[in-house]
Amino acid sequence: MPVQLKTLIPLFTAFILIFLVVRHFLIPESFGKEGHYRYDAIAMNADKPLNYAGKDACAECHDDQVLAMESDMHANLSCEVCHGPGLAHYDNPDSARLIIPDQREHCGLCHSYNANRVDKITQIDLNDHNVEEKCIHCHNPHVPWEIAEETSPEENL
Repeated sequence: MPVQLKTLIPLFTAFILIFLVVRHFLIPESFGKEGHYRYDAIAMNADKPLNYAGKDACAECHDDQVLAMESDMHANLSCEVCHGPGLAHYDNPDSARLIIPDQREHCGLCHSYNANRVDKITQIDLNDHNVEEKCIHCHNPHVPWEIAEETSPEENL
């Protein structure tokens, strides 16, 4: 056996043993019990409180807005993408208010220029496009290509 192998084999064996010992302590006990994930995570996540209601819940009271959205480019978005978690509002509409975004920066989260999104989402330069106006003054957020009427943001909910 060559001298190099006499040195490398014990080092390689030590490396594998150290790897196996570290792996044993780092991988959770329930990992792989029912699949390639940590099985205990299911119970941990089931115990977390719900925050989101979903688009169907919004449609129960705001069917006109959901219907308008379905016919336009925002059809695949949940209402809660822009308005925030809505379960509290769904459960108690009089006391829990949703976010009513009317600032340019909010629309800019998706629509400000980003080279990775050019083919997927309409991109604008917030520093150049109608700088003095809020987006909702020209665009109805539920039907963006429709000219917005002079309404308050609350009326668009």
